[in-house]
Amino acid sequence: MKKRYFLQASAAVVGAIVLSRYLSSGSDAQTASDGGFEITKTEAEWREILTPEQFNVLRQQGTEPPFSSPLDKQFTQGTYHCAGCDLPLFSSDTKFDSGTGWPSFYAPIDNAIRTSNDHSLLITRTEVHCHRCGGHLGHVFDDGPAPTGKRYCMNGVALNFIAG
Repeated sequence: MKKRYFLQASAAVVGAIVLSRYLSSGSDAQTASDGGFEITKTEAEWREILTPEQFNVLRQQGTEPPFSSPLDKQFTQGTYHCAGCDLPLFSSDTKFDSGTGWPSFYAPIDNAIRTSNDHSLLITRTEVHCHRCGGHLGHVFDDGPAPTGKRYCMNGVALNFIAG
């Protein structure tokens, strides 16, 4: 009987997660179509300039698989720009190896990002967007290193690295 209850409870948890994705709007962020961002494009225009992977992450709030981005282990001096609009977002000076499998930073460049509440899972997370185009970059957590204590956990596919 214990196995049966375990399976029922597991199915209930999975069902609740799936249901929460449909009942919530996912994110409280303004979308580019709302006119809330400096750069606005139609879905077709974004699809023309982004790869399918970039479109999935930047415009549909997707997540790339962990450890799939070469930027995770990139520690050369330079700047990480938005793959959608080329806005400088993060400096290599704030990058650290979080061990999570995604490029991580303890601080963005001033005025480069916006945040919103993300309700796509059973917990509320803080979603990070490009300030200029609204592209979804990843999430920020309170388990990073000093001096900020923040971990900006970014999708590498949403970023372009410019050395220098």
